[in-house]
Amino acid sequence: MNILEFIDKGGAIVYILIFLNIIGFTIIIWKFLTLYRKNIVILQIKDKLDRSKPLEAQIEYETKKLEFGITIIRNIAIISPLLGLLGTVIGIYMIFEEITVKGLGDPAMVTGGIAVALITTVSGIVVAIPHQIAYNHLISAIDTIEVKAKKELIG
Repeated sequence: MNILEFIDKGGAIVYILIFLNIIGFTIIIWKFLTLYRKNIVILQIKDKLDRSKPLEAQIEYETKKLEFGITIIRNIAIISPLLGLLGTVIGIYMIFEEITVKGLGDPAMVTGGIAVALITTVSGIVVAIPHQIAYNHLISAIDTIEVKAKKELIG
């Protein structure tokens, strides 16, 4: 079975997961490209600071803005396995519908439902794992930027 057959057997849930994966990886790449220029990010924060106001609160505000888009990555990591589980339930439901209509005489009739169940489960997990790893890594990078900015700018 090639990848297109695999995706097609998974049905609508797999197409939704692919769409979420594209969105998520676009944001991940964008965040990696912007956050890993830590020194530039800290200089940008420094340029925005108003010395007449509390610096710590301003630094926290500016670093909080760096989290834009990361919530979407976290949501994809959380929702993907749930969508996979939904596909599993749909596949099992399809099996019971076939059994209701045709009886238990032919075991081959349930393979379509089992395929949907397994493919959507695998797809949900495959989408979730890299998004969770990226989310954890990006949050850690933002925390590092915040600590470094406070150390350099406040003292």
